[in-house]
Amino acid sequence: MLAADCPCGSGEGFGSCCQPYLLGREVAPTAETLMRSRYTAYHQGNIDYLIATHHPTQRYTGQRAAIVQSVDSTRWLGLRVLATEAGQTTDRQGVVEFVAYYEDPRPGQVHERSRFVRQKERWFYVDGDTLPPLVPKRSDPCWCGSGKKYKACHGR
Repeated sequence: MLAADCPCGSGEGFGSCCQPYLLGREVAPTAETLMRSRYTAYHQGNIDYLIATHHPTQRYTGQRAAIVQSVDSTRWLGLRVLATEAGQTTDRQGVVEFVAYYEDPRPGQVHERSRFVRQKERWFYVDGDTLPPLVPKRSDPCWCGSGKKYKACHGR
């Protein structure tokens, strides 16, 4: 990843991808865009954005401390969006299935089917169902971004 590439894996530059959302200059137009910007917020430790984009009915006491602990102990390695259902600019609900790869310090992944709602022209993350980990084939590129094949990196 080049320094200017957005951590969300869109292939766009950070300044024209997730940065306007994280700075509050724009609101994410789709559920997938919100999901990608939330991944970037975890990647960068933007706790205020993560709380602001979590649906108000799903926020909880101690949430900030839990996110701080997660951000402090986790290095996010990459994001793959696997599927989306609805979640476009005119929809009220959407679902995004994704896999986010991390180290904390051991490599792992979050594979989730996340639910989003749009209220007053803003998308919010509601909750998600955790899905089983995806295991790459031994000859696939490693998900950690090392450039090695999975079998030569984490597939030992």
